[in-house]
Amino acid sequence: MSQSPIQPTNEGEDRVLQREPPVASVSLPATAQLIAHARAELGRAISGQSDATEGVLIALLCQGHALLEGVPGIAKTLLVKATGKLLGLKFQRVQATPDLMPADILGTAILRPGAEGFSFHPGPVFTDLLLVDEINRMPPRTQAALLECMEERQVTTDGTRRQLPAWFTVFATQNPVDFEGTYPLPEAQLDRFLLKIRMTYPSPAEELEVLKLHHAGQSSDPLEGATIRSIPNGLLDRARAEVRQIRIEPELYAYLLAVVRQTREWHALLLGASPRAAVSLMRVAQAQAALDGRDYLVPDDVKRAVLPVLRHRVMLKPEAELEGVDADRVLSDVVASVPVPRL
Repeated sequence: MSQSPIQPTNEGEDRVLQREPPVASVSLPATAQLIAHARAELGRAISGQSDATEGVLIALLCQGHALLEGVPGIAKTLLVKATGKLLGLKFQRVQATPDLMPADILGTAILRPGAEGFSFHPGPVFTDLLLVDEINRMPPRTQAALLECMEERQVTTDGTRRQLPAWFTVFATQNPVDFEGTYPLPEAQLDRFLLKIRMTYPSPAEELEVLKLHHAGQSSDPLEGATIRSIPNGLLDRARAEVRQIRIEPELYAYLLAVVRQTREWHALLLGASPRAAVSLMRVAQAQAALDGRDYLVPDDVKRAVLPVLRHRVMLKPEAELEGVDADRVLSDVVASVPVPRL
């Protein structure tokens, strides 16, 4: 159930690995409990999008940010709001527009009646889960204001550093087909996103369930009629600790690095993956193993993590783009060229 469990193919298409629900592992009890609870509860409000749902959970397990890409109306906002309700976290939404200023999201100093001097009024970034809708409609100055928030989880205004909540996570959305009035995200900001999750149209059976959910509900918002139970306190922290302890054999360190370094020499790529990308690939591969109920890494975990972790971190050469090749196709070829270690 993830955008991330995707296996590269020679055709460059995203193929979802069909896998059984994780078996409750003695060594990973918190992760198994978290995933089972999340699947059951989020299914009350969202039909389909299981791949994207698991991708969002992986981002939370790895304490990373995620970029959700998809056309309007496929439940991107609903997924983030439902996740916030599942975790019992505070949720804020920012609708990006070309005239949005940094102070609109970070906060500003204001003069309150009867008060001496100015006081800081926090912006929407002072929350647990922040949804930035259509992030590529933000002007570059405002996009840059998010860099410090995403990397250091703090805001600096008027020379004062203010810490963001410990749970602070950014989920940003963008429409892949609408380019009018948009500003491409710079590579420095794209690199701050742990995952780029592509959301697609639901299957016919899933879309039928969407119609039934809305017909049975009393309002147009599926969350209002859904009773989503929050996870127990401390469960996510324990699951994160388990993910960090996933064993990685020396051969898999070498395999992971070989994939990353191959992107820097690949003929169709102008820019390969950075060392930060290698760390992200390792963390997401560990989460993939945990979702399968294993406390050790296997090569398939790395393969499933490659597309969502690297697709937004590499840059194609102009001639490759003219040939209609996309990043997923190139990364699939890169993975196929690297020998898989025998463990």
